[in-house]
Amino acid sequence: MVPTDGFTFRKAERVTGKSLIDLLFSSGSRAMTVYPLRMVYRFVDRPRDKAPVMVLIVAPKRHLKHAVDRNRVKRQLREAYRLRKATLQPLLEKIPATRSLVMAFIWQEDGKRTTEKVGKCMQTLLNRLAERP
Repeated sequence: MVPTDGFTFRKAERVTGKSLIDLLFSSGSRAMTVYPLRMVYRFVDRPRDKAPVMVLIVAPKRHLKHAVDRNRVKRQLREAYRLRKATLQPLLEKIPATRSLVMAFIWQEDGKRTTEKVGKCMQTLLNRLAERP
């Protein structure tokens, strides 16, 4: 399950590997948007030595031209997810232990936002995902 005591974001919780990324963005995935954040998610068979929830953070160059802006947005998204990932606990109790939830958070705005606004968007997305039937 997702550790809720340490608010960690370990390497096992990150989406790595081209095959998993291709699977996430292929047909059959679902998406939700709370502007300026879009979440694409899919349930897959759990890869060995991976967490039940894996996350990919994307800040495209198309929207944020400067590397410092992309890095800041990615840092805000990682922190917002790390603090709010316990919201997914009810959803994880419903899925079998052999399955894993793979998600990508994609930034869709040309500018930056405050950390509080990013956190609110992340919380809304995670709440909507946790309440899904």
